[in-house]
Amino acid sequence: MLDEVYQFCEEKMQGSCDHMIHNFRTLRTGRVTTKILDNVRVENYGSMVPLDQAASVLATDATTITISPWDKSMLSVIEKAIQKADIGVNPNNNGTDIKLFFPPMTVEQRQETAKKAKGMAEDAKVGVRNDRKKANDKIKVLEKDKLITADESKGAQDKVQKITDKYISKIEDLLKAKEQDILTV
Repeated sequence: MLDEVYQFCEEKMQGSCDHMIHNFRTLRTGRVTTKILDNVRVENYGSMVPLDQAASVLATDATTITISPWDKSMLSVIEKAIQKADIGVNPNNNGTDIKLFFPPMTVEQRQETAKKAKGMAEDAKVGVRNDRKKANDKIKVLEKDKLITADESKGAQDKVQKITDKYISKIEDLLKAKEQDILTV
């Protein structure tokens, strides 16, 4: 029974870390990547789809992304979606594809991006703490239903805390690495 609680706890906390890592990919660092466009959605044949399902998205160099839609009539739709996403650059439409030119990041932009990363890490920590509370609540229910003793409950809650500490530490390590990546010129 307790093993199921520990497994639930590990899976949920790993999910919080994975979600944070996915969000980190959308942040701009010194070199531009196509992941910055992961949250951009365009309307394609009546449904909203990720940009990379409606066009070829390539990082042609350290500061340029080229978007080539498979259907050229989508150019204006893609252009508007990028403007709406507010990623910090204006799309340049040349009639066949869209180019995004990212200027080198200023110190202020890097610091602002680092703040966003800290916010994402804090959200992940809140998720981990919520998962800890859910696991502890399950343990308390087991104790209340007399399926485990008070000592087993206390030991289980201590183990859940150790799992929580492990994931909080992991989140902080990932944040430090990402901040280093962002702030390095």
